[in-house]
Amino acid sequence: MASVPSLASTVQQRLADALSAALPEAGSVDPLLRRSDRADFQANGILALAKKLKGNPRELATQVVDALDAPDLLQEIEVSGPGFLNITITDRAIVETLAARAADDRLGVPYSEHAGTTVIDYAQPNVAKEMHVGHLRSAVIGAAMVEILEFTGEKVVRRHHIGDWGTQFGMLIQYLIEHPHELDHQGGEVSGEEAMSSLNRLYKASRAIFDSDEEFKARSRDRVVALQSGDPETLALWQRFVDESKIYFYSVFGKLDMEINDPDVVGESGYNDMLDDTCRMLEESGVAVRSEGALCVFFDDVKGADGKPTPLIVRKSNGGYGYAATDLSAIRDRVQNLGANTLLYVVDARQSLHFKMVFETARRAGWLNDQVKAVQLAFGTVLGADGKPFKTREGETVRLVDLLDEAVERATGVVRDKAEKVGLSEREITENGQYVGIGAIKYADLSTSAVRDYKFDLDQMVSLNGDTSVYLQYAYARIKSIIRKAGDTAPAAHPELPLAPAERALGLHLDRFAETLAEVASGYEPHKLASYLYQLASHLTTFYDQCQVLSDDNPAEVVENRLFLIDLTARTLHQGMALLGIRTPERL
Repeated sequence: MASVPSLASTVQQRLADALSAALPEAGSVDPLLRRSDRADFQANGILALAKKLKGNPRELATQVVDALDAPDLLQEIEVSGPGFLNITITDRAIVETLAARAADDRLGVPYSEHAGTTVIDYAQPNVAKEMHVGHLRSAVIGAAMVEILEFTGEKVVRRHHIGDWGTQFGMLIQYLIEHPHELDHQGGEVSGEEAMSSLNRLYKASRAIFDSDEEFKARSRDRVVALQSGDPETLALWQRFVDESKIYFYSVFGKLDMEINDPDVVGESGYNDMLDDTCRMLEESGVAVRSEGALCVFFDDVKGADGKPTPLIVRKSNGGYGYAATDLSAIRDRVQNLGANTLLYVVDARQSLHFKMVFETARRAGWLNDQVKAVQLAFGTVLGADGKPFKTREGETVRLVDLLDEAVERATGVVRDKAEKVGLSEREITENGQYVGIGAIKYADLSTSAVRDYKFDLDQMVSLNGDTSVYLQYAYARIKSIIRKAGDTAPAAHPELPLAPAERALGLHLDRFAETLAEVASGYEPHKLASYLYQLASHLTTFYDQCQVLSDDNPAEVVENRLFLIDLTARTLHQGMALLGIRTPERL
């Protein structure tokens, strides 16, 4: 089905037509329509037009109103102040627009006219290392942006740039050669916890010997050389570490209710064959120059504390490659081989300078240009209740698995408290506890502007009150309960009925779903979708207070129309939450 124009866009078009008809000498004019507390919309564009035409703005506004003939759409237009137009929509137009949205599987959300190919780099854990709270935001924000962009018609290629290369592997591989059974498992399928336990044990044991035994340290360094030169035995053992780590990664992402596909995991090692060429191209084009034996890129606006330029080091003086060479090779691959128009990096804000330098280098080299852009979706830090970076009581970084398990445990308690009233089975309690707990963590993250830090407070996250995912999940479940109670009475739109103020407010907000998604997708701002959904649930609460849905005192068409409004609200909540990666149980 074709997309459904929003009421705002319809009013905007009618106003633009009236402006052209009333004031042909003005040419094309933007009415500057916005939401208003005084009416449904306010148009401010006539003030600028009056200045241009040297006319009286109130008189021009009156001429425009006289040229407007849209009784089906406009209930009232008032000329206010120096020449504003306060515009109120008819109840019929609201319900008819919502009915068109309800008739569409996509709720009237159009596909973007500017859809292209976006590569999203997110969820980037390190091989042989435990995932901690710092890995949460990239995974959650990145997964939401994947869903949102795909829903708007963008072709999205996922990339998980895992840390799977580096000098630490010399130590690990050498230890495994000398202790060949350390990664062996006794029978059956290996769990993520078991895989991480083996890796942790091996890491600590190898580190202890590395720090105390100079001969082992020397053998480890030789093993790094063997790894980098492609020695088959060394590469095979390195692959064991990668495979073992993936078992663990996938188990953690599974807890987060996120799907990670193996072909999308392309770590640092995936670009090894491109590093030489990348350096050669940068040097031959003059983008990179040699400085004290290293291959560097300099920037006029990047200086150290001593006032001297701080370069991006592409190749070190010892011939080794830094992160920059890998990141620049990844840009080449994503643009030239994957056909990306946009590269979106969901990466900690503390890496902003690095990526600013990498992107500028890629632009100078011609790999990024007016047709291909790179954007860092920078995110802030997860803080504890004390406002400092989130740590355990012992001062250790918090394990991500522990955090997720505790959230599910707390949420299951909240669900269990209400379970008897709803009649949930033990299986439903367990399932809903997972949906609520993981949803709580995701929503707390996504409802905060990505670049801001946020406090991790589980008590608040699983609260039934306030701006939480639980509040939205209960709003959805309550609607489903009412529709079940309605029995044979089906939701049906009745445009001929007048709307109560709470029905109007709910209807006008429902109509904003498509324009909200367009704004979220273009600005990479999932917190605006979370905010929209919370406002939707708040409008629903006011609606319940003022408008009884199932009542013998209501005529049948009023009941049907109110069922129609809450059914569309449920579908919008369900779709919006799904785009954020959050489940909405029907019974809660």
